[in-house]
Amino acid sequence: MTPRSFLLSAELADYVRASSEPPDEVAAALIAETAEMAARGEAPPTLQIAPEQGALMQLLTTAVGARRAIEIGTFTGFSALCIARGLPAGGSLLCLDNDAGWTAVAQRYWARAGVADRVELRLGDALETLRGLPAEPTFDLAFVDADKTGYAGYVEELHPRMTANGIVLLDNTLRSGRVLDPRDESDRALVELNAALAADPRWETALMPLSDGLTLLRKR
Repeated sequence: MTPRSFLLSAELADYVRASSEPPDEVAAALIAETAEMAARGEAPPTLQIAPEQGALMQLLTTAVGARRAIEIGTFTGFSALCIARGLPAGGSLLCLDNDAGWTAVAQRYWARAGVADRVELRLGDALETLRGLPAEPTFDLAFVDADKTGYAGYVEELHPRMTANGIVLLDNTLRSGRVLDPRDESDRALVELNAALAADPRWETALMPLSDGLTLLRKR
C-alpha cells in the first residue's frame, strides 16, 4: 500500500500498520472498495485516511469518553466508521457531506458494521448546516477533512458547539510538506490557519506528523 504519510518510506509505513490495531473484515473491505473506486477514476486516491489514523481516532473517541461527535467531510465513510465504533451505546455521530454517491458507499458499510443507528448523514453545504445547529456546547469530538479553504470557518463555527475539553481533529494540515512552500489557495489557507491556531488562546493545539498532518485541538 502506498504510504499516506510523506514522511514514511513504504517499508516503515508497513511496519507502522503491522504494529497498530488492524482493520477488521468490514473496515478492510471498505478500504479495498475505496481503492478500487480510485483505480477506476471514480474517486480521488488520497481522500481516505490511513488505517493507522483510523485506529488512533477510534482509540481517542473511546479514551475521551465522547458521546456526541461530528464529522465534516465523510467521503466513503472509513473515518466515520472508526469514530462510530469508538462511541458508547447511545452515542451519536453527525456527518456532513455534499456527495450522495460517495456517502452511499459509507452508509452500506455503516450498516454492515452495525453502527448505522449511531450515524446521521446530512447532505448539503457543510458550513451552512453547521451554522444552522444550536450554538451551544454539544459535541465532545469533531473531525474535519473537507475543503481546506473552509477549515477556518469550520473551526470558528465548531468552537461554541464543542463541550469543555472537547477535541477537534483537523486532517491534512501539513499539505505534503507544502506548508513550507505554499503553491495554491488550499496550501496558503492551511499555513494561515496553522499559525492562527497556535496563537489562539481558546484552543490547546498540537500538530502531529501523522499521515499528511493531523492537528489536535482541545477547547480550553
